[in-house]
Amino acid sequence: MNENLFTPFTTPTLLGLPTVMPIIMFPMLLFPTSKHLINNRLITIQQNLTQLVLKQMMTTHNTKGQTWSLMLMSLIIFIAMTNLLGLLPYSFTPTAQLSMNLAMAIPLWAGTVFMGLRFKTKSSLAHFLPQGTPTPLIPMLVIIETISLFIQPMALAVRLTANITAGHLLMHLIGNAALALMAMNFLATSLTLILLMLLTILEIAVALIQAYVFTLLVSLYLHDNT
Repeated sequence: MNENLFTPFTTPTLLGLPTVMPIIMFPMLLFPTSKHLINNRLITIQQNLTQLVLKQMMTTHNTKGQTWSLMLMSLIIFIAMTNLLGLLPYSFTPTAQLSMNLAMAIPLWAGTVFMGLRFKTKSSLAHFLPQGTPTPLIPMLVIIETISLFIQPMALAVRLTANITAGHLLMHLIGNAALALMAMNFLATSLTLILLMLLTILEIAVALIQAYVFTLLVSLYLHDNT
């Protein structure tokens, strides 16, 4: 079946209704909870990995910042599982949509900024004007710092979207090249398939790394404002 290059990024529908919400909620089903006193190995590994990542992100935060630990862990798990599920054939990746990533980045960024303005008002406002700035440069620096502040959620969303989209497009192109070469040259097809397998492994790593980077940057914004 010949598909358009951007078919994996179109919103899927079922009976004319968008199926984005069920796809977004699906990763929650992949994390089982145990009601037994002794957990099995899968849940034990899951809990140990969660505690390791949480400890690494929360070590530099104070008490106010640590109240975000549940939200940050939920965020990194959601993004990682959504990215990984998007690597399956004929699947849809919500994190490849800029609107989806903006919907995650803007509220989290706004929450950290509002916390900074509430609890560290002087320190937050001091970021707009570095100490020792010459008087003629004050208006220009205030404008630049304001723009850089409002660009932060856009940078979060665009970074995640660009990395996921680029990887999917590259896999799509190499997969089509392998199909085209299959009837021409067996050696070239084998090399292309090996390249595709290596790229798939790389994309799995990118999916996990981008989830960690997105959450880590939100954590750094939180640290600067608490």
